[in-house]
Amino acid sequence: MELLKKLCQIHAPAGNEVALKEYLLDYVENHKANWKVQPEIYHGKGFQDCIVLKFGKPRTAVYAHMDSIGFTVKYGKELVKIGGPVLEEGTQLVGEDSQGKIETELVVIEDEKGNKHPEYVFDRDIDRGTELVYKPNWREDEDFVQCCYMDNRLGIWNALQVAETLENGVLVFSCWEEHGGGSVGYLTKFIFEQWGVTQNLISDITWVTDGVEHGKGVAISMRDSGIPRRSYLNKIIGLAKESKIPFQLEVEGAGGSDGNQLQNSPYPMDWLFIGAAENNVHSANEKVHKYDIKTMVELYQYLMANL
Repeated sequence: MELLKKLCQIHAPAGNEVALKEYLLDYVENHKANWKVQPEIYHGKGFQDCIVLKFGKPRTAVYAHMDSIGFTVKYGKELVKIGGPVLEEGTQLVGEDSQGKIETELVVIEDEKGNKHPEYVFDRDIDRGTELVYKPNWREDEDFVQCCYMDNRLGIWNALQVAETLENGVLVFSCWEEHGGGSVGYLTKFIFEQWGVTQNLISDITWVTDGVEHGKGVAISMRDSGIPRRSYLNKIIGLAKESKIPFQLEVEGAGGSDGNQLQNSPYPMDWLFIGAAENNVHSANEKVHKYDIKTMVELYQYLMANL
């Protein structure tokens, strides 16, 4: 879990994924010699801060978004949300501006209409436009890992585990997912036009609910705010049953992912969200069961070999 712990500590709110991009590029360069297949690496001009790794003759792509939720400093002490962070009074926030490193805390102001507005407490004004993110507080025991930004550093971690044995496939590290998306369109175009790939898996983190529990296996989402093509869904559920790897089926009416962006692309893309479930979603205390992490990696490895 040391790699996951490190990933959770990297400052990469939506729109400023560059530090995580650079970390991942270094990681790939330092570890790819030990992988089964050496990938072709695509990044830089035309990719903004995204990364594409191509292995062998790909049939399926895995998408994992790099960005996190957080806050942008507005005017005075005001904060504007990046994505959908939980507004929990006293949450520790960190960042850096022209005057140095910042460690502050979240204050929630409620107006006369009951609307909640985030602000910060600090001994000076922070430069406007500065990004503040949750302060990492890693906790681990025999069964669980807990920290901010399991969503989606765990999805990235999963993709890196898959990279070790992947023979044929594409791994995609995307941007902006938490704040409306935007990178998946041109990534999809590139992958489809280069290699004709139309099968996609979304390596992301979902919710613990009445129907999806901790420790019961990775969740296969039958739908959220988007609806994947049923024949593709059935194909993957069939392979999951064949694999004998424990999994849970999720049905939700809200939430979304890079899969929604794939579905809205002008290309014939099939997609499915498969990920471990967490509670304390979009807070500084996201918590995931290690067994669900284990089955997530195992199922992705099986599907990438057999899809």
